[in-house]
Amino acid sequence: MRCPSCHSDDLRVLETREGDNAIRRRRRCEACGRRFSTTERIDATTLLVVKRDGRREEYDRAKVLRGVRIACEKRPIPAETIERLADEVERDLARDGAAEAPSTRVGDLVIEKLLALDPIAYIRFASVYRDMATLEAIRRELDALLEQGLAARPRD
Repeated sequence: MRCPSCHSDDLRVLETREGDNAIRRRRRCEACGRRFSTTERIDATTLLVVKRDGRREEYDRAKVLRGVRIACEKRPIPAETIERLADEVERDLARDGAAEAPSTRVGDLVIEKLLALDPIAYIRFASVYRDMATLEAIRRELDALLEQGLAARPRD
């Protein structure tokens, strides 16, 4: 590990916090004094995602984060909440215990967690994930949310 500013390897760990899937460390470079955070994730067995066309590829947390960030763009959702959502998706996939997961399982987990988090972000994600190609399809989804009383619920 090297300092991102001066590239010195003389670092000191100031604080360590353990989470479910990661360890976060606050560090200080003894050479230049810069403080920064690092995150260590446990490399579990590699999960393969089975795409709709049958291809298999390694699970990529960055893809989940990218999709959720796009859906949450310009919404009052902190970055830490988005990271936590990705952690929960990973935890649920690991809990399943399978070496492979269909891409629909990953998408369904994201959609379920987005719905609980923010109805607008949910609609944005669902419109792409569920291939809502028309305004009528989006309207049906909105009507279903309104019937359940979920779209009008304020975010925590």
